Amino acid sequence: AALLLPLVLTALALLLLRPPPPARPHPSQPPLPREDAVEPNLITDNEVAFINEGDEISRRPWFFRGGERRPTRHDPNAKLFPDDAPGDDRIEEQLMYTLPKDEEVPVKKILLANGLGAWGVAGGRTEFIRNKCPVDRCSLTADTRDAASADAILYKDHHTPFNVRRPANQIWILYYLECPYHTASLRPTSLDVFNWTATYRRDSDIVAPYERWVYHDPLITEKEVERNYAANKTKKVAWFVSNCHARNRRLQYARQLAKFIPVDIYGACGSHHCPRADPNCLEMLDKEYKFYLAFENSNCRDYITEKFFVNGLQHDVLPIVMGARPSEYAAAAPHNSYIHVEEFASPEELAAYLLRLDDDDNLYNSYFKWKGTGEFINTYFFCRVCAMVHASARRQRTAHYTDVQAWWRDSACTRSAWRADPS
Repeated sequence: AALLLPLVLTALALLLLRPPPPARPHPSQPPLPREDAVEPNLITDNEVAFINEGDEISRRPWFFRGGERRPTRHDPNAKLFPDDAPGDDRIEEQLMYTLPKDEEVPVKKILLANGLGAWGVAGGRTEFIRNKCPVDRCSLTADTRDAASADAILYKDHHTPFNVRRPANQIWILYYLECPYHTASLRPTSLDVFNWTATYRRDSDIVAPYERWVYHDPLITEKEVERNYAANKTKKVAWFVSNCHARNRRLQYARQLAKFIPVDIYGACGSHHCPRADPNCLEMLDKEYKFYLAFENSNCRDYITEKFFVNGLQHDVLPIVMGARPSEYAAAAPHNSYIHVEEFASPEELAAYLLRLDDDDNLYNSYFKWKGTGEFINTYFFCRVCAMVHASARRQRTAHYTDVQAWWRDSACTRSAWRADPS
């Protein structure tokens, strides 16, 4: 016993000196983490920024990439028609229009007079359901037997009437893709039969532009340029062109410009060659050239095509434009993203400014501050046609053009510069 007593005392001392075990958490509390445990929900600053950006993108309207915001209520006063908002193309308003949720809405039948193939769409409701149109209660048909019962008939480029009696409230829509110089004239009997137009012009009932730019935030039209768009570019002006006899004499202007600054003309009208199907041709604009001549083949109202939107703006090059009026480019393009030839008194004066930009990277890069502030959206043409047909029925609109050709052609184009055109 005398030998065991020191051992017992030592054991008791060790027990007394031992730290108490951690308190067991209350069942309603989360377990306490170990000191070496990794916090499973810890979010870094970069991850927070990514999540915030994701939330911002998802809050954008549904027609933006990644946008999820859709119209939630019917607005009977939505600005859908030209007289609702003169001067505005109303595309965004048409895309965000919806019908009352508590009503049984009939399916509107839209007859495509030129056939489904001319539009690259399927019959029935497929186009509207697949694109998740806010107003999807429409059906497309190409069956001529539906001419007497369709709610709307869409004619592409020309009008060939059906030999049936036209219902009183049936809507006839005339669609043009090209400018007045390249569209056929209608017969006299077709001048006063159309209710709506669908063209690239901003005063059309359903505006169908080649591309549509929309800012993510209308108050933010520029950002700091994060790179030097002039870096490693050794060439001045490029132009891809095949029509050498355009009515606006664009080739003659380019040749005058070339007297004062190097202009490389690719295609039938110049000495440089690059096959149209070769993707490396447009890549040259990103890597080698500072300027691109985005010249349309005609100077016509609102006529701005892929020559500007795709060849120009969607590459890292500064477009020089000719075609529509300067004010019309300003309405359709990102702010400070191009140079209009009519801002200068002559090709020589334009060349002098381009050479100044060539020498001043900061000034050159100021034309790229729009990048990242918005995007080119899908305008979902048939979604908007469907929405408009329903809206027209609700408003009981039966207006029509008394002379659609006069609207389309009179004072719409000029063979000279706009500033020189007395009209």
